Amino acid sequence: MLELAVKGSKKYWLLVLALAGVAGIGFLVYLKQFSFGLGITGLSRDVTWGFYIAQFTFLVGVAAGGVMVVLPYYLHDYKKFGKITILGEFLAVAAISMCLMFIIADLGQPMRALNVLLYPTPRSMLFWDMIVLNGYLFLNIFVGWIVLEAERNGVAPPKWVKPFIFLSIPWAFGIHTVTAWLYCGLPGRGFWLTAILAPRFLASAFASGPAFLILLCFLIRKFTKFDPGKEAIQTVAKIVTYALIANVFFFVCEVFVAMYSNIPEHLTHLQYLFFGIHGHGVLVPWMWLAMILLVLAIVLLVNPNTRANETTLGIACAMLFAGAWIDKGLGLIAGGFVPNPFHQVNEYVPTPMEAMITIGVWAAGFLVLTILYKIAVGVKEEVTV
Repeated sequence: MLELAVKGSKKYWLLVLALAGVAGIGFLVYLKQFSFGLGITGLSRDVTWGFYIAQFTFLVGVAAGGVMVVLPYYLHDYKKFGKITILGEFLAVAAISMCLMFIIADLGQPMRALNVLLYPTPRSMLFWDMIVLNGYLFLNIFVGWIVLEAERNGVAPPKWVKPFIFLSIPWAFGIHTVTAWLYCGLPGRGFWLTAILAPRFLASAFASGPAFLILLCFLIRKFTKFDPGKEAIQTVAKIVTYALIANVFFFVCEVFVAMYSNIPEHLTHLQYLFFGIHGHGVLVPWMWLAMILLVLAIVLLVNPNTRANETTLGIACAMLFAGAWIDKGLGLIAGGFVPNPFHQVNEYVPTPMEAMITIGVWAAGFLVLTILYKIAVGVKEEVTV
């Protein structure tokens, strides 16, 4: 099926070249970081995880969100998801690929990643995060490719692949649960020290991942001959609606506990994010923007008329994706470090070089996604002819 990736229109090749070019620029900037060190970033003694880990955290959720189409199709035999299941699996592949690239960028020296293998520490969440991320990447590549090849040949997928399919479902929950445990297992960070962090992560994942999948389905329908199906998209939209409401509800619960109990270790972080402290509040407008976007997305998604209208549905999904990216990205990561455990404020702002490397990684991820979707859509078009 790889031959399908090298057969395309001029628009396809222009997109591939543009993404490769942006990724190449990001890589050149990364070489500067490789030689100079993480001093080119906005990281400091107080904020040791920044823009890179913010992207990583958010993209793990995007990858895990793909299970919302895999689970109904394989466990409940929901046939309407037959056309988009492979799209969800390949989206997970691209998202996990970006996650791994952001981890490498954050390490400073890529060789440090080998320490997890050379000196395995099962008591460390980083060790288990390495296992679940790479395992989920393998499962989605393997399952997606085998099932797509069988579809192209007009035969049923081999029975021996089903255990891998069923394994990928709890594994999707596992990748974001372990990621949440990375944060809530740190006793010195009051903002993250909450048992509800993992459920909140999963609710956010099951909203942002499928929302992005809906947007991708709209693009595929517009630029190719393949139609993912209106009913399938509307069903995914309902899943997104419930997951988004749950995510916002969990956040409200966090705010209530912090404010009603007046826990300083938790409350000061929320104050910094939404109101600022002692004149410091670089993230305040961003966090309010995120909340406004999420609430507006709920309004559009809950209303059956606006949800059924694909224009307003697309707007809602875009607002949801942007709001979750802000809240779960810099809001969660920088908000967990600022203020520090001594309630001192040393703010974090990504540098231009840091942003360029981040854009380069996103471009590389979209390049992977473009090629995988070109193969998947090519097979779908062959089958429907």
